[in-house]
Amino acid sequence: MGRALPRPTLSADEFLAWEAGQPLRNEFVAGEVFAMAGGEDRNDTVAGNLYIALREQLRGSACRVYGSDVKLGVAAADAFFYPDLMVTCSAADAADRLVKREPVLVVEVLSPATAAFDRGQKFAAYRMLATLQEYLLVDVDTRRCDLYRRGADGLWVLHPSEPGAGVELASVGMKVAGEALWAEIEGEASEPGNSPPG
Repeated sequence: MGRALPRPTLSADEFLAWEAGQPLRNEFVAGEVFAMAGGEDRNDTVAGNLYIALREQLRGSACRVYGSDVKLGVAAADAFFYPDLMVTCSAADAADRLVKREPVLVVEVLSPATAAFDRGQKFAAYRMLATLQEYLLVDVDTRRCDLYRRGADGLWVLHPSEPGAGVELASVGMKVAGEALWAEIEGEASEPGNSPPG
C-alpha cells in the first residue's frame, strides 16, 4: 500500500465519487486514501497465471474472477481495496459493475512494500467478509504460498506450501500445479527473510 495522500478524511461515498475521476487507482481505509504503487513484472505474471487457471475452472459457472482493476468493498471495515485477484459467485456482485462485496476467494501477490499490510490490516479487514472462504498470499521471491482457509467453526487455518509447489483452492474446487503457478518466473527463489538475488 502506498503512503496516505494529504487529503481531508472522506466518507466511503465521497471516496467513490472522488476516485471515479482519478487517473490512478486508490485504496481507502476508514477515511484515508492511499495511492496504489506500480508493481513488479513477476507479480503480474503470477497473478496472470492464476487468473488464467481460475478463468478456465470457472467457465460456465455463476462465479467470476476479477483482476486488480476491480474494487472490493468491505463495509464492516469502512474500506475499499484492489486485490490482485478475487472470485465471487454472488448475483449482487454480478449486478454491480464497479464494486464487488461478496468474494469467496481473495488473492494478494506480495511485494516488500505491501507484505506486512497484506498479512496484517488488510487480512483483518478481509476476515470481516462473511462470504470469504480463502485468502491466498503468494510470495514470488520464495515461490511459496500461504493459504488461509476459514473452517466450519469460523476459525482461519494456515495451509502453507513448499517452495515451487502449487496450491489447492477448495473455495473454487481446483488445484493449480506448481508448474502452472510459477510459469515464466525467472530467477532463483530466495530464502524467507532474505532479499531476492540482485
